[in-house]
Amino acid sequence: MKLFYAPASPFVRKVLIAAHEYGVAGRIETVAVAVSPVSGVDAVNDANPLGKIPALVLDNGETLYDSRVIVAYLASLAGVRRMGDWAGDTRIALADGLMDAAVLLRYETFLRPAQYRWAEWSEGQRSKIHRALDALEAAPPPADGSLRLPDFGVAAALGYLDLRFAEDIPWRDGRPQLAAFLAAIAERPSFKLTAA
Repeated sequence: MKLFYAPASPFVRKVLIAAHEYGVAGRIETVAVAVSPVSGVDAVNDANPLGKIPALVLDNGETLYDSRVIVAYLASLAGVRRMGDWAGDTRIALADGLMDAAVLLRYETFLRPAQYRWAEWSEGQRSKIHRALDALEAAPPPADGSLRLPDFGVAAALGYLDLRFAEDIPWRDGRPQLAAFLAAIAERPSFKLTAA
């Protein structure tokens, strides 16, 4: 299998955490690419018509995209079956939405030329980030050092906030449960090996 990836992408990190946790990382060849909303990579566009990463090209040539789909596929390779865990699926969606808002805020504040930046739009993304963090704090992942499928995205999202917004979004303030969760998993190989 071949995974198109960028080391700083939280969606890619979620997939790579899953690959390590499920013991299938050694079966995946990683291909680093630099994609953005305004510049694509032909190989990625050929694999995923949306031009987004992660994109996993299977040995038979079929491509899976969207981190949620790829993680589910990796779980199936490891023999993990998921059935009707609606709370877990909701946590996955919340973490994905948090990552979406953080990536969109990064694009707006880093890629968009300063004269075209939209302050209200950026503030809307920040509000989504804070609401998602507050919701996760209210129903946090376990802080016992374990890492379950619904929490791969939470781990990747918090790591991305530390990478891109460490000073701008001090997410640990007032969120001791989330801080404890990240501290508890910080030494897991799947988290350490996937850091950008």
